[in-house]
Amino acid sequence: MPALADRLKNVSISASAVMTQRARDLAAKGINVISLSSGEPDFPTPAHAIEAAHAAALAGDTKYPPLDGTVALKAAIARKFKRDNGLDYDPGQILVSGGGKQVIFNAVLATCNPGDEVVIPSPAWISYADIVRFAGGLPVAVECRQENGFKLKAEDLEAAITPRTKWLFLNFPNNPTGAACSRKDMADIAQVMLRHPDVWIMTDDIYEHLIYDDFEFCTIAEVEPRLYDRVLTVNGASKAYAMTGWRLGFCGGPKDLISAISNVNGQNSGGISTITQAAAVAVLDGPQDLLKERAAIYRKRRDFVLDRLAGIDGLTCHKPEGAFYIFPSIAGLIGRTSKSGRRIESDTDFVLGLVEEQHVTTVQGAAYGMSPFLRISYATSMEKLAEGCDRIAEFCRGLK
Repeated sequence: MPALADRLKNVSISASAVMTQRARDLAAKGINVISLSSGEPDFPTPAHAIEAAHAAALAGDTKYPPLDGTVALKAAIARKFKRDNGLDYDPGQILVSGGGKQVIFNAVLATCNPGDEVVIPSPAWISYADIVRFAGGLPVAVECRQENGFKLKAEDLEAAITPRTKWLFLNFPNNPTGAACSRKDMADIAQVMLRHPDVWIMTDDIYEHLIYDDFEFCTIAEVEPRLYDRVLTVNGASKAYAMTGWRLGFCGGPKDLISAISNVNGQNSGGISTITQAAAVAVLDGPQDLLKERAAIYRKRRDFVLDRLAGIDGLTCHKPEGAFYIFPSIAGLIGRTSKSGRRIESDTDFVLGLVEEQHVTTVQGAAYGMSPFLRISYATSMEKLAEGCDRIAEFCRGLK
């Protein structure tokens, strides 16, 4: 068999995808599995989005799309950035892509040379580091400690930047911790970046509408306008509008960078489905009340899970400001042995024991760059969350 490319040697399969598939495999065998591993909203796509897609298909809007997005969608995205973030982007500064991941992938390929460094606050979404490695770059993790609320501290960021730094990635509210940055937190980060004018900044704002307890979302180009010409503001429809399967991401940024990303985009795709784009126009321009309604439901789920986990010896949890994840430490359980005889030496041992003995899928913190933690997604029903927490508690009680 011919050899595969060397670039794949340092790129791993997403641990969250592996655990989600594990849940599907168990369910296919008739096992009652509780999946708390998937970062996917359990709400339906808004009806008006589906209706808009249907109308577009019936009207014959089924041909090749413009590579960077339809005129209508780019205009809707510009209105969204102005409405929600106070950012002015003209159509030439906006690009539509096949999900936020493709925006990030194409941006890194368009800008990174071998050996370039990308600073990534850690723990972080699994794909960031792998995308950087795929492009020949070097991910540089900056630890965001639990005692600091998993926030990025300005002094830690400053220490990580070198003459080889090409990008800073920001993702707040964060996957996997749910941590979010206040305006002061973001201003402190911005002050560091003003001292490093040759570094791009990518802010992944995909969870911006999933915020709780009167917390106010902010994004760095809005907090510090002097950084505007170096910031790529990334977002999408998947989390806020429950449109994961529609594959719609977008970004705003300086025209030269957008043009470069579009060039890469043109080599690995032919543009995004016109039907998806019609649906995206509908949700971005349509009623926004559902965002707060769904955030309120997520907040109740968060509080429920936090309360249940607080009663489990060995777990300690930070109260997240956003997203739909809880990232508890299991440090108090390391070194114990499960009922089946599995020795818990790591968070990976814990999540494997949990799925084997209690049929609950979570994701080990090691996959996100921080141990010993695990990620629990509460993007599912209260019934499943209650059963899942019961099973987690039972597993932990059985550790000796």
